[in-house]
Amino acid sequence: MLRIREAIVVEGRYDKNTLSQLVDTVIIETSGFGIFKDKERLALLRRLAEKRGLIVLTDPDGAGFVIRSHLRGSLPPDRVKHAYVPDIYGKERRKRQGGKEGKLGVEGMRPEVLEAALRRAGATFLDEEGERAAPAGRPITKADFVALGLSGGPGAAEKRRALLQRLGLPEHLSPNAMLEVLNALFTREELDGLLRGPSGGSL
Repeated sequence: MLRIREAIVVEGRYDKNTLSQLVDTVIIETSGFGIFKDKERLALLRRLAEKRGLIVLTDPDGAGFVIRSHLRGSLPPDRVKHAYVPDIYGKERRKRQGGKEGKLGVEGMRPEVLEAALRRAGATFLDEEGERAAPAGRPITKADFVALGLSGGPGAAEKRRALLQRLGLPEHLSPNAMLEVLNALFTREELDGLLRGPSGGSL
């Protein structure tokens, strides 16, 4: 598993599934053209870009380039890298027929092709050449979610929604996606501080 500092943005869940078998980092989906109207998700991408950098990895077809162009104009250019996969013609196994342009998307790429694309984009591979992940504190775990009342208890969904709203994060994040995003933005100690905050310890 390759550990990368930057978060990666892809078009859909099948792209994310493929990539998550290769890299250990936060992967956010645009839901295709859904990102055009999703201000919350775009705001999350901006925060991730500022915090750890962002790599845009869309399909090599026309739709992928439209999405890439939209992100290019919406995110801080100095915090965003662009990874490109080559034009390889064929169709993904799960599909009955290929895409309009007959090209494989991110989900159909072999691991070595995806790795090469990320390296060409200048991704920061942790633990290579003395580069290390150096978190300032402890990561947030599922057990922490339970301890904070964010999972497994009465009112957990409401508490998660309240915390997401308080942190300015998309309210529709699933518990797993929320955990992933919180770890990308905060350490456990930082989250404790935010929860204590000026308004006390309650969510």
